[in-house]
Amino acid sequence: MQAAPLVEVKSAMPSLFFITHPEVVVDPAVPVERWRLSPRGAARMQAFAASDMMAGVTAIWSSGETKALEAAEILARQLGLSVQVDEALGENNRQATGFLPPAEFEQVADAFFANPEGSVRGWECAVDAQARILKAFANITRHPPAGDVAIISHGAVGTLLYCALTGVPISRRHDQPFQGNFWRADFPALKPATGWTQIAPV
Repeated sequence: MQAAPLVEVKSAMPSLFFITHPEVVVDPAVPVERWRLSPRGAARMQAFAASDMMAGVTAIWSSGETKALEAAEILARQLGLSVQVDEALGENNRQATGFLPPAEFEQVADAFFANPEGSVRGWECAVDAQARILKAFANITRHPPAGDVAIISHGAVGTLLYCALTGVPISRRHDQPFQGNFWRADFPALKPATGWTQIAPV
């Protein structure tokens, strides 16, 4: 899915923004869930946090993974809010393989989406990850919010949630084109009103 530039028309109703962490420092010696934002990723998140798009956010939720938490904390500092963590917003479990070189990772990720009911090389299967994510999403959205809600998580998480909320089969064709994008859904229907949109220029 191609990412659109940051040009959005905000709904009058509170919105939910699903945001993926931007660029990270790739370090094969560090567990993937502990990877940190790169300087470029942090700068892009800071620009997004200071944008008018985020001005109405009153609640921030994050995956427990370091890269997502760092992005969420940038937004929280900008808005004077705290970050609520839900571990169920974490990326699909890939501990069976750990770090994979980029080309190999892309091949396995393709298979993850193409075979959603099966485990690929020991990874958590897509339908199980989607069910976990939907449960977390329902918990976050069960009460009408006072303002906009931001969820900072990961690309596969956002793709699986997008597919569920739009009623389309799991497919990588709905995946973000690169790290650091968002889509928006408006309360109360919470059906995505946009596709992936870049948080700031890459």
